[in-house]
Amino acid sequence: MKSRKLNTNRGAAILFIIFGLSFFIIAVRFLTIEITGQADGKVLAAKAAKKYLRTSTIPASRGNIYDASGEVIAENVVSYNLVAILDPKATIDPEHPKHVVNPRKTAQALAKYIDMPESKIYSLLTQKGRFQVEFGKAGQDIPYQTKNEIQKLNLPGIQFEAVPKRTYPNGSFASHLVGYAQKNETGGQMAGVMGIEKSMNAALEGKDGKISYEGDFWGYILPNAHKKVTKPKNGENVYLTIDKKIQSFVEDALGKVQKQYNPKKAFVVVADPKTGRILAMGQRPTFDPETRKGLSVWQNEAVETAYEPGSTMKIFTLAAAVQEGAFHPYATYKSGEFHVKNVPNPIKDHNGGVGWGRITFLEGLQRSSNVAFATLLDYIKQDKLKQYLEAFGFGKKTKVGLPNEASGKILYDYPVERYTTTFGQGTTVTAMQMIQAATAVANDGKMMKPYVVDKVVNPTTGKTEKTKPTVAGNPISADTAKKVRDYLRTVVTNKKTGTGTAYNIPGYEVTGKTGTAQIPNPNGGGYLTGTDNYIFSFLGMAPKDNPKLIVYAVVQQPHLKAGELGGEPVKALFNPIMKNSLQYLNIKPAKGKVVRLAKLPDFTGDSRTEASSAVRALGLTPVVLGDGDTVTAQEPGAQEKLLPGAKVFLKTNGNRVMPDIRGFSKRDVVGAAKLLGLRLVISGEGYAVSQSIPAKSKVKSGQALTVKFKNP
Repeated sequence: MKSRKLNTNRGAAILFIIFGLSFFIIAVRFLTIEITGQADGKVLAAKAAKKYLRTSTIPASRGNIYDASGEVIAENVVSYNLVAILDPKATIDPEHPKHVVNPRKTAQALAKYIDMPESKIYSLLTQKGRFQVEFGKAGQDIPYQTKNEIQKLNLPGIQFEAVPKRTYPNGSFASHLVGYAQKNETGGQMAGVMGIEKSMNAALEGKDGKISYEGDFWGYILPNAHKKVTKPKNGENVYLTIDKKIQSFVEDALGKVQKQYNPKKAFVVVADPKTGRILAMGQRPTFDPETRKGLSVWQNEAVETAYEPGSTMKIFTLAAAVQEGAFHPYATYKSGEFHVKNVPNPIKDHNGGVGWGRITFLEGLQRSSNVAFATLLDYIKQDKLKQYLEAFGFGKKTKVGLPNEASGKILYDYPVERYTTTFGQGTTVTAMQMIQAATAVANDGKMMKPYVVDKVVNPTTGKTEKTKPTVAGNPISADTAKKVRDYLRTVVTNKKTGTGTAYNIPGYEVTGKTGTAQIPNPNGGGYLTGTDNYIFSFLGMAPKDNPKLIVYAVVQQPHLKAGELGGEPVKALFNPIMKNSLQYLNIKPAKGKVVRLAKLPDFTGDSRTEASSAVRALGLTPVVLGDGDTVTAQEPGAQEKLLPGAKVFLKTNGNRVMPDIRGFSKRDVVGAAKLLGLRLVISGEGYAVSQSIPAKSKVKSGQALTVKFKNP
């Protein structure tokens, strides 16, 4: 008995010692933590703070996009997503529940406001083990008014999450130019996917801020909690060069052409030739950037697509020829076919190679003769033409400010390619290159770089970065540009031979060039065939003497009715856009100009000086034949009517003197020889290049004059 009691006391003592030591260790540990604030070398206060520290992103607001007048094209608005909290742990105060307490009642109420059946809503609200549920597309993008109406129902557990949304209030408006922006699949900042939204994304997106604070288990800020806030840097606002009114003209015309002709594609660019500002840009098919409805073509056709331009390219071959002194409008050539050395198939005019016989180069331009321009290349010289094409900006990007810009290619490796390039076959271009090159013709030789961003404005500081017009080159002189516009005007006005008469807008003196380009067969082997399988276009400017607008309209593979020409859908684009835009810019139509013929008086007996002055006053050119002071005869005779600039030969008393007739037409040479009484011997065609009697020599009646003529 005594032994058992001893063992019990011994065990109790051991336990007492063990518990005593444990208590001592715990007490020491507690005191150590209390005094040092550390455990296992870690600061417990920091660990606790970290446990309850919450960090939230403060999203930056994406910058807006405006048109040239400051009207919104793209902006951010707040949209709301519907969320239901299911977990009862979210409720701290039972009298004010924070979770769904009556799924049936809640489902009945929500079904009246969102596009989801009550049964489906109830199924979502009764899921087990879920903290919260969302309602898919039906619960997204809830309008502000609908949100307020739902909130007035005071449904426990129903909350709204505010999310930024990119909206495009004008719908399908310059959609491929503006593009669109969206959040990626993992969330995060909104980013531009195409168009200006993409190319200007760095400026538009801004930089998110953040807030750090102490919060409870549910993320709510604790009372008296310390907060650290880094403010977001909102995106900058981008102002485009697009004029909303002119863009609406473009959209309306494209919509009508799409409905009537259903082309594979069609696009229009409108530009200010003095600055390079793109005033409008549109295409079909198009899409709604907010809903993405209709988004089947991702490329901006005017910037990202390179194609063979066809005869609109003749504008720039013509400009090179004029600049080089190789284009003489009344010199003649044989139309129909042009044979390139060692190439079996000749270059043919568009009427099957029949041509129109021997015609002038000006008529060749008016008829859009390929042979005329192939012939001109021999006068310009092949290497020289390529230099001009490069000077006009072909073969390289314009850097207009839009993504994925194509550069095209000057196809110039083989002789036949050099000839076909003169009339827009083989070589590829972009519409933006055509616009840029056309500014040189419209702007007196000064080529302007096209651009679409007018300025970028910081919404906080107001700091503005404005785009300044940039001269991209001077490929031709002002005199050449004026002559080219004059020649192109006849393409529109000559009712007998002009291919562009459909684009004549009374009062506005449109000048420009038509184009009908073949489309390479995607399966290889030449070009597509059929009346519809072409790219029809017109590149025009107005008014001729001081162009304010360039409009380039292109239609590919329209569905034409029997007897319809490819120019019809192009006309339906160009004419209303050009006319409406000029009127909108308050450019009043000019009164019809009438070419007045000068009626010659009888100058016989007048003094040489008086007669010459009178001829000049009539807008004509006097040529005096003799060294006397009094006029004794004239050619043409009195009462004849002449066009402005025509030559009037005045014979005086005294010695007859031979003029310098180089550059004279045959008609003028015949008139001078007749008045001088010379026996004329002619060889060649075109314009006088040599004369057997030197200029300023005295001549006698009956003397032989041999004149050699040559086509320029």
